[in-house]
Amino acid sequence: MTAKEILAELKPLGSDSYKKVMSSHGVKEPFFGVKVSELQKIQKRIKKDYQLALDLYDTGNYDAMYLAGLIADDAQMTKKDLQRWIANATHEPLASSTVPWVAAGSPYGWELALEWIDSKKALTAEAGWATLRSLVSIKGDSELDLAELKRLLERVRKSIHQAPNDVRSSMNGFVIAVGSYVKSLTDTAIQLGEKIGPVTVDMGNTACQVPFAPDSIRKVQKRGTIGKKRKTAKC
Repeated sequence: MTAKEILAELKPLGSDSYKKVMSSHGVKEPFFGVKVSELQKIQKRIKKDYQLALDLYDTGNYDAMYLAGLIADDAQMTKKDLQRWIANATHEPLASSTVPWVAAGSPYGWELALEWIDSKKALTAEAGWATLRSLVSIKGDSELDLAELKRLLERVRKSIHQAPNDVRSSMNGFVIAVGSYVKSLTDTAIQLGEKIGPVTVDMGNTACQVPFAPDSIRKVQKRGTIGKKRKTAKC
C-alpha cells in the first residue's frame, strides 16, 4: 500500500469527539482523530514496512505519523531518519512516544538519547528522556551502562524542577522506568525520587496527573515485576 491509500483509509475512521481529546493532549492539525485501536488493526495487517513508515511520517498527518511509528522497522532506521523524525515531531505525543519508541529499537537509541536530552528545543529534550525510558524497558541490564544511568538519575535530581514543562514529565517517567526495569537501581531510583519530591507539570485540559515516582516504583515492587522487561516499547 501507499501512504496516499493509507490516508484515504484513515479519514473515515476519525471522529470529532476523539479529535477533541487528542487536541487536549497536544495534537495539532492536520489529523483525523483515529483511535489507537484502529491504527493497531492496520499495524497487524501491514506488520513492518520501512519505506511506508517513512512515507507516512512525511505526510505531516498525526494519525499517519503515529501509525508510521507502529509499523516502522526499527532495525532499518538510520540516524538520519531518526533525526528527521524528531525535527518534524511537532505534535507532543510524537516526541514523548512515537519517536522514542522507534529510536529505542534502532541501533542508535542510546547515542541519540544522550544527544537529544541536551537540546534546547523542549520537544527534542523530552524525546531524549523518553528514549532512555524506553531503552531501560526493553534492553537487558547487561546491555545498559548502569554507571551512566546513575549519573543521569543524579542529573534529573539536580535539574528536573527547572526543566520545561513536558521535559519534567519525561524526566519523571525516566526515574520511574529505571526503578521499575533495572533491579539493581530500584532502591537508588526510589531514594532519588524522595529527594526530588512531587513534580509539578501543567497537563493542560486533561485529567492526567503526574505520578510520584517512588509510589509508582513501589507499586511495581508489590506486583513482583521489578526488572521484567518488555518485548517492545511500542503500544
